[in-house]
Amino acid sequence: MWVADGWTDYELLDCSRGEKLERWGNYILRRPEPQAIWNTPLDDPRWETADAVYQREGGGGRWTRKRVPESWEIGYRDLRFLIKPMNFKHTGLFPEQASNWDYMAEKIRSAGRSISVLNLFAYTGGATVAAMQAGAMVCHVDAAKGMVAHAKENARLSGLGEKPVRWLVDDCFAFAAREKRRGHRYDAIIMDPPSYGRGPSGEVWRLEDSLWDFLRLCSSLLAEEPLFVIINSYTTGLSASTLSYLAEAALGGRAHSEELGLRATDSGLVLPCGSTCRWEFQ
Repeated sequence: MWVADGWTDYELLDCSRGEKLERWGNYILRRPEPQAIWNTPLDDPRWETADAVYQREGGGGRWTRKRVPESWEIGYRDLRFLIKPMNFKHTGLFPEQASNWDYMAEKIRSAGRSISVLNLFAYTGGATVAAMQAGAMVCHVDAAKGMVAHAKENARLSGLGEKPVRWLVDDCFAFAAREKRRGHRYDAIIMDPPSYGRGPSGEVWRLEDSLWDFLRLCSSLLAEEPLFVIINSYTTGLSASTLSYLAEAALGGRAHSEELGLRATDSGLVLPCGSTCRWEFQ
């Protein structure tokens, strides 16, 4: 498991009974966590005094805000991020991805050449700003206009607002197909595809049905000697080993996949938070 242990502004305090207790900067949040199916005691008093709680209601839920602003900043190493409690229990950042940010930053800095990165399904741009900070030129693509705006703000907060980057609101499959026709190539590709979604013309995306074709399409966008491809998955039932096999079969090269994890302060256990495949050309 790859554990994101480099945080100071984020902390997984505890997790149990289908929930997790987290510190985001100066604020404590309590929200659902489907992986935490154990019923260990909730000894930390902050379970009862959390600054904001996400409450399930029917097929959705809502935040009960007590003492949190609409948004605030936290930092990871030299990066800054805007945290904003959103629908579906999200905060605008997945802290477990920090282990991937460290990996890609090291690969980019040690490449000894200019690196172009394509970030697909790029959300609020955690990977984008990490790659930019390491010196890469990034093309950031997400279908949600609000998420791209949030990513731009993260770049600005990280002091990267003047760095060269392409911010695109687009369907990732359609964009990749156009890039193939245009003959554009990238040294690295990052993707965080959803479990399910619909394209602009009603196309249905199911990860288990669509990922193979998407990877084959992305293989045509890689430079002659690419640096890496990162594939993230939060789809229940899709194992890390499956991601490795898909990547090697579709792209060649070698892949290494693991669960991502966050260590809980109170218990020391590592909470699994999805899977990541890191593919390299050699």
